[in-house]
Amino acid sequence: MIRTRFLLALALSSAMVFFSICAEAQAEGRIGFVNTERVLRDAVPAQRAQKKIETEFQKRDQELVRLGEQLKKMQDDLEKNGVTMSEAQRKTKERDFNELNTQFQRKQREFREDLNQRRNEELAQVVEQANRVIRQVAEAEKYDIIFQDAVYASPRIDITDKVIKALEGKPPAR
Repeated sequence: MIRTRFLLALALSSAMVFFSICAEAQAEGRIGFVNTERVLRDAVPAQRAQKKIETEFQKRDQELVRLGEQLKKMQDDLEKNGVTMSEAQRKTKERDFNELNTQFQRKQREFREDLNQRRNEELAQVVEQANRVIRQVAEAEKYDIIFQDAVYASPRIDITDKVIKALEGKPPAR
């Protein structure tokens, strides 16, 4: 019984010493956090990249809208006048509708794939630029570690605003 109490007291004191050492180490280290989602949404280079992509894909998007409207008109015409058409006319219109619908779906799929690829390319450049800025801030302000994408991070260690300002070419506020 005395031996158990002694071992328990020893374990408890060891744990206290361990946690004390960890607390000291943590107090000496600087930790930061960057919200990547905010950087990709709010930073000027990310907004520029988004506008560039929108401009690049605007014509194709308008073509898809036009094709969609054309499909809708064809479908409305088939529903409205399909009963009064001859069998041959109805089949021809249905075939035309199906061909246009297939073409529309193919173009829509290609559009989405191309758009996603271009968005990924542009965002990769922004992320690379942001990572360089994060390293610069970390070195200049002597951070030991900076995390990106955490379940929770205290606003006290959030340096996202500094990174966004640095990406805009403004000196980060300390």
